[in-house]
Amino acid sequence: MLENNLAFAQKLDGADPLHGMRNQFHIPRHQGHDEIYLCGNSLGLQPKRTADYVDELLKDWQQMGVKGHFAAKHSWLPYHEFLTEASAQLVGALPQEVICMNSLTVNLHLLMVSFYRPSKERYKILIEDHAFPSDHYAVESQLRFHGLDPKEALVLAKPRAGEDCLRQEDLVELIKREGKQLALVLLPGVQYYTGEVLDMAAISEAGHAVGATVGFDLAHAVGNIVLNLHDWNVDFAAWCSYKYLNSGPGSVAGAFVHEKHLGQTLPRFHGWWGQNKSIRFQMGPEFDPIPTAEAWQLSNPPILSLAAVRASLDTFMAAGGMHPLRKKSLELTGYLRWLLEQELGDAIHVLTPYEPRRHGAQLSLTVKLHGQSAKQVQQKLEDQGVTCDFREPNVMRAAPAPLYNSFEDVWRFVQILKKTAQG
Repeated sequence: MLENNLAFAQKLDGADPLHGMRNQFHIPRHQGHDEIYLCGNSLGLQPKRTADYVDELLKDWQQMGVKGHFAAKHSWLPYHEFLTEASAQLVGALPQEVICMNSLTVNLHLLMVSFYRPSKERYKILIEDHAFPSDHYAVESQLRFHGLDPKEALVLAKPRAGEDCLRQEDLVELIKREGKQLALVLLPGVQYYTGEVLDMAAISEAGHAVGATVGFDLAHAVGNIVLNLHDWNVDFAAWCSYKYLNSGPGSVAGAFVHEKHLGQTLPRFHGWWGQNKSIRFQMGPEFDPIPTAEAWQLSNPPILSLAAVRASLDTFMAAGGMHPLRKKSLELTGYLRWLLEQELGDAIHVLTPYEPRRHGAQLSLTVKLHGQSAKQVQQKLEDQGVTCDFREPNVMRAAPAPLYNSFEDVWRFVQILKKTAQG
């Protein structure tokens, strides 16, 4: 049975096998105390090993110059390969299916070059209504690039009237209805605004059944929920690494291409880092793509940023990967939701679905506190050492990340929120 008191929260922390992972992160401070940081869905905290990994590169650059490409402890030339195995584990992929490169929207564009090939009969793209703006912009620009009008070629999946989240049966029905004209289904693994987890396996199956290609934006899913992209038969996916992956602001993103597409002749924008490694430095004019997801690379990557990604991935591996983290995440969010119901009742409405399979670490809250908006409440919380975030028009997102957040964090957050609600 759950209890609403500090001693119980501390008891849960004492029994948590992952509680020590918190010590591997730098926690921001507020008036001499650790912040209650519930914003890992926007920017994850810095692992303590990050500085060592980046400093190693800086010293090698300082002492070796260009020779660091081959002679550094972690040579720069193959540096992205040091991230492959852990990245594959986090997204449920084969090593040859993943690559760390570019930024999220760049990767989505590069992948759509290959996987959005409209014809006269099949040309529509399905995304969700209220998609993350960058995704919406990218898809509309792809449609226009192919001479199509988004008003005719863009299909929006919407919640039912009066509801906050998408229903799986409605998504499948929409895919079936648009089937003959549907070229691409591009949806999030976790919807950024509501925190809803979509059934990616079922969506992939439904899309393929009507002849469409299926891709996912995993910005809010990777490092948050257990993924099995290969087994789900997803065609492609892309993600950023600075949210739950804790790799630093604007850090290098990732991409997935299913094994069934590797080695095929696909439309693709080429660059020299996608060239066959055995002949790359012969500098010839003919392009021979690497037979893995690495073929989608364009330029040699920013090594300093990759070092931060490697530090984060090593931290995930030290925690045992996603399965134990997901278990703790469900316990944290379950306790948070229960406390909100106990302390604030109808003053808080949780948009995020209740069922564990349908939510990740994030709970999206609408606030009805004596005329205060969610934005006003979020600012007052920040003044008291609580960091969460706000999204227009009236949603506050709180995301206890299992790598560094505690049950005490969750309990104290709700107590401060209650105090703020009472003015």
